[in-house]
Amino acid sequence: MSWPQTIVLSVVQGLTEFLPVSSSGHLRIVSDLVFGTDAGASFTAVVQLGTEAAVLVYFAKDIIRIIKGWFTGLADRSKRGQDYAMGWMVIAGTIPVGVIGFLGRDVIREGLRNMWITASVLVLFSFVFIAAEKYGSKKRGMTALTMKDAVVMGLAQCLALIPGVSRSGGTISAGLLLGLDRPTAARFSFLLAIPAVLASGLFSLPDAFSPEAGQAASAAQLGVGTLIAFGVGYASIAWLLKFVSGHSFAWFAAYRIPVGLAVMALLATGYLSPV
Repeated sequence: MSWPQTIVLSVVQGLTEFLPVSSSGHLRIVSDLVFGTDAGASFTAVVQLGTEAAVLVYFAKDIIRIIKGWFTGLADRSKRGQDYAMGWMVIAGTIPVGVIGFLGRDVIREGLRNMWITASVLVLFSFVFIAAEKYGSKKRGMTALTMKDAVVMGLAQCLALIPGVSRSGGTISAGLLLGLDRPTAARFSFLLAIPAVLASGLFSLPDAFSPEAGQAASAAQLGVGTLIAFGVGYASIAWLLKFVSGHSFAWFAAYRIPVGLAVMALLATGYLSPV
């Protein structure tokens, strides 16, 4: 893997990881369109550690409070409050993607990394965004979160294993359809992603150095890429939380649909290779 490729893809990762436009899909598209080769799912997973670190830093106070509340609740039933419940909700919501991601890792790394799939999903899943905005009541805040919400959003997170869906897109859409307001759906989406993305990146770390896992990357490239993804990702989190507080989630569909159609056109004309 070249340094220009490392830098560009890391910026793309930071910009798109938290926006509902699919970071894996954009990395796949930019890799082929600009560099003529797929960087590989393992490189993607490792660089995601940078954006994951951005989540940890941005939500540090919330994370510490939830962990403290969870352990306190385990030790003393009388002190079980919202943070204790939130801890269990994050755990329950993480189980589906952990199981499916582990059992289907070979299909995810190879079978689903087809550009036709990515482009089609970018277009088709955009209508889920539109439906979520239209039919979601958006009346429930963070204190109204339930275990049912966590499980449903956790199942929706599994869709992010398909390039083109978007982790935040799937979980936030599910949250809106469950009646959560946009800031709550987005905030819980970030908290829910922490265990899954962290585990995925650590699990894929050895493979990122192997030529069999797409483009082999050096330790220096992975390190620099992770730092870039962290900085850009942190800014993306702040922007998205501010944006969704006053704007429709469907705006992202207006971006995804033309991009997906453009990629289909490039595939149909042979300018891009599907695999």
